[in-house]
Amino acid sequence: MGFKTISLGDSVYRELRAEKRPGESFSGVIERLLSARQPSLMKYAGAWKPLTDAELENIRMRIDRLRHGTPAR
Repeated sequence: MGFKTISLGDSVYRELRAEKRPGESFSGVIERLLSARQPSLMKYAGAWKPLTDAELENIRMRIDRLRHGTPAR
């Protein structure tokens, strides 16, 4: 395994150090944080089928009822 030297600003170093768990290396912290990232929403672009006007209206009505505290049917 190779090693690389990187520069961090003081505030970034403090944040990284605060994330560090007992016995964990800084490489381990970075690896853990990167693996926990959420995937880009673009990953899901086009994944849903197009909704009909009736389906969209149904969703709008349900949201409106939730916003105004009216019980759902």
